[in-house]
Amino acid sequence: MVFDVFGSVRSALKFDEICIDNNVFRLHYKFTVIILVVSSVLVTSRQYFGDPIDCITRDDVPPQVMDTYCWIHGTFTLPESLSKRIGEEVAHPGVEKYSPGTKRTYHKYYQWVCFALFFQGMFFYVPRYLWKMWEGGRLRSLILGLNSPIIEEDNKREQIHLLANYLRANLKMHDTYLAYFVLAETLNFLNVILQMYFVDLFLGGAFSTYGIDVLKYAEMEQENRVDPMIRVFPRMTKCTFYRYGSSGDVQKHDALCILPLNIINEKIYIFLWFWFVLLAILSSIIVLVRFAMLLFPQLRYTALKTRANLTDRVSIRAALQVGSIGDWFMLYMLCKNMDPLHFRELMQEFYRQLNTDTEKKPLLLGSDEKSGTP
Repeated sequence: MVFDVFGSVRSALKFDEICIDNNVFRLHYKFTVIILVVSSVLVTSRQYFGDPIDCITRDDVPPQVMDTYCWIHGTFTLPESLSKRIGEEVAHPGVEKYSPGTKRTYHKYYQWVCFALFFQGMFFYVPRYLWKMWEGGRLRSLILGLNSPIIEEDNKREQIHLLANYLRANLKMHDTYLAYFVLAETLNFLNVILQMYFVDLFLGGAFSTYGIDVLKYAEMEQENRVDPMIRVFPRMTKCTFYRYGSSGDVQKHDALCILPLNIINEKIYIFLWFWFVLLAILSSIIVLVRFAMLLFPQLRYTALKTRANLTDRVSIRAALQVGSIGDWFMLYMLCKNMDPLHFRELMQEFYRQLNTDTEKKPLLLGSDEKSGTP
């Protein structure tokens, strides 16, 4: 079973032959989904096929009963006892005798961690699913095998001619295609922000500063520091079990509960904190760059010319002049997937057809092109 899981992960990491997105997009639907699903499987295997909780009590309550009860109903710690000296004032951080009126923090989230991680992974795949549905395999059908550098000459000429015909016949008809992609990228950014907010609610408001608190903890003096991971994911907690005695009176049984599962949970969520922050930063940069390209034509020209470094700038300028923003994006995606030499020939054929249509040789360009400046 373990080999099947890792075999599926290895196959999911393979890159598609035709790329319809970008590297940051793949971080969301490939790496993040895999991280969350594998974490969910890891927690599940320990939670339902291991021993996630062990409770210690001196009373005559059967250990299995105490473990099951405390797992179902949750355990608690005392926040005021987290900073007390271990071995002198308290036996463990957050664990001491409870007095009425003392604040208690209940811990029940660990029952739902495996489900929360799994559904988070599903939500990270939603933008990818929507984009694939909107894209509809259009780019793959347009490439026509031109992503391979080795292709028969006659077949190559025919495919380039067909693709140039398509571009000419569909000028200014790719704006919706671009709008869907920008929407999918924006959804990636919004999703990671909402995921951070959700985890913060799930962990009782402790996730928003979790990574920063862990870094601060590492720099503190040994005598004055309280491990924030123990505060969020306690390894030792208390549980109170009530039952009727032989005389019919209510009896109270206190137990100390060890939560070995939290050793895994704390490592998972400290990694997720840094990973989500990195994703949020990268996604925000991508969204800002994308909107900058939509606003400034020169940036679009620079991006396409940098990608198509073997293609002459005259044909690129001509294509961008007669086309819309969506046409630029389609050319950029074609360039990204095609062999550079094939794309150069495509742009030359497209330029020739544009000149034929306008009956102007060369095609009328802007003043910057006439002057020879890019």
